[in-house]
Amino acid sequence: MNQTDHATAAAAIEPVLITPIATVKGQAVVDMPKDLYIPPDAMQVLLESFEGPLDFLLYLIRKQNLDILDIPIAAVTRQYMEYIELMQGLSLELAAEYLVMAAILAEIKSRMLLPRVADPELTEEDPRAELVRRLQEYERYKQAAENLDQLPREDREHFTAQADGSQITLEKPLPTVQLQQLLDAFLDVLKRVELNASHQIQLEALSVREKMTHILACIQGKEHCLFTQLFNLEEGRLGVVVTFLAFLELLKQSLLDFVQTGPFAPIYLKSKE
Repeated sequence: MNQTDHATAAAAIEPVLITPIATVKGQAVVDMPKDLYIPPDAMQVLLESFEGPLDFLLYLIRKQNLDILDIPIAAVTRQYMEYIELMQGLSLELAAEYLVMAAILAEIKSRMLLPRVADPELTEEDPRAELVRRLQEYERYKQAAENLDQLPREDREHFTAQADGSQITLEKPLPTVQLQQLLDAFLDVLKRVELNASHQIQLEALSVREKMTHILACIQGKEHCLFTQLFNLEEGRLGVVVTFLAFLELLKQSLLDFVQTGPFAPIYLKSKE
C-alpha cells in the first residue's frame, strides 16, 4: 500500500463534522424538515420608506435631479403609478393619500395637454403651481425637522447621571501648616484690612448760613445788641466757632457793624439797615 492509499484510508476513518442549521430546545437540527412550509410573502424587505405622497414625489424629483419649478408631470406621474402598482403587488396597505395624489397628478397632466389660449391678455396659471408650492413648503419643514433631529437630545446623546450622596462620607484631612505660614497669612489679612478702611461722613449739626439768619433776626428792630449775647454756650465749641464765622461773613457782606466805645469795652452789633 502506497502513501496515497494510507491517506485515503485515514480520511475514511475520521468522522465528518456537520454544522447544524439550527438549535431547537437545546438540540441541533442538521437536516431540513420535509414538511416545512414557507409562504411566498413571509419576508419582505422595503428599501425606501416614505412618510406620504409629498415625500415620495420629492424623492422622485431629487433622485433624477429635476427642477422643482419645472416638473415633467408625465414622467413623474408614470413613476408614481408604478410605485402604487408595486405596493399593490406586494399586498401592502395603500393609504388613501397616495390615491388622492395620483388623481391630482392625473388632473394636472390632463390640464397641461389641453390647448393653450392664444389671447395674450389672458394669463393662465400654470397647473403645476399649487403642487410646486406644496412641495417647497414640505421640503422646508422636512429640512427643519432633520436639523432639529441632529441637535443633541437628552436620553439619546446626553444622559443624566444621578448618585446617592447620603451614604458617601468624605474625610477631609487637616492641612499641615507651619508657624511661619500662619504668621504670613495673618500679616496678609492685616494688609487687606488697611486697604478696606472706611470712614463715616456726618452732616454738620450747625450751619453758618443758619447762624447768619439767626443773628440778623436777633438784631432786627434793635438799635444795638451785645456781642456776647448771641453765643449759645450749650452748643459747645462747635457752636462758638460757627457763630463767629457767621459774624465774619455778615461783616464781609456789609450787613452789620461792630461798635466798641473804648479798649476792652463791650462790643455791640447793629444792623446797617
